[in-house]
Amino acid sequence: MIDTLSMLWATLLDTVVAVLPIALLIVVFQKAIIRKPIPEARRIVVGFGLLVIGMVLFLAGLGEALFPLGRVMATQLTAPEFVGVSAGTEPQWQSYWAVYVFGGLIGFATTIAEPALIAVSMKAELVSGGTVSGWGLRIVVAIGVAIGIALGCFRIVTGTSLPMYIIVGYILVSFQALRSPRSILALAFDTGGVTTSTVTVPLVAALGLGLASTIPGRSPLVDGFGLIAFASLFPMMTVMGYAQIGERRARRHQASLTTSASTQEN
Repeated sequence: MIDTLSMLWATLLDTVVAVLPIALLIVVFQKAIIRKPIPEARRIVVGFGLLVIGMVLFLAGLGEALFPLGRVMATQLTAPEFVGVSAGTEPQWQSYWAVYVFGGLIGFATTIAEPALIAVSMKAELVSGGTVSGWGLRIVVAIGVAIGIALGCFRIVTGTSLPMYIIVGYILVSFQALRSPRSILALAFDTGGVTTSTVTVPLVAALGLGLASTIPGRSPLVDGFGLIAFASLFPMMTVMGYAQIGERRARRHQASLTTSASTQEN
């Protein structure tokens, strides 16, 4: 109990130090540049207080639950008795199929629950007048993250080059962007950033470090990081692909309507 309280107190101090410059910057600009009283000052102060409390609880939860969970799952999924190999024998990449499945599923689940993505999807649906479905966008982005995390786990298991995957991926994104509707292009690139936020990053980072620490011949520093890059890259592909499929369906539907109208006239 004492250790937990000490940890919470230390986290509180770190959070206050991190948030205080933001509050001071707003006050200085409001007083020195805008030269007007802060509107709804009491509400803003209460909001900052809730923000600090939320960050403290979230950071404490990371250290006590999410990071250990990622390490434990990585250790269990790569244990020799689980992958079916004898001690001292290096297993083949096929033996780690459960790692890829777990990585994909955890990537999908954390993305669906990602607050930043929820906020962006709500705004996208509002601005587009319902043309862009908030839930549809979240699911498409989550599928992209799931593919990216599964492929990133495969990279860690095989020890292949991270730059090779990222360079090829962004080349594909660039070509895809040239053929995507302009209305979805900026949103697709934004979704690549909002997926790597408060929920996804801690668990994915812990999973990558856990895999690199337990798989023979892998270095946590060299191989443990990089999963977040995959989680940012593939949602852009899936969102643009979803928009391209929707555009093609719309064109086919319009063409069929035109053909039907011409037939009726004749």
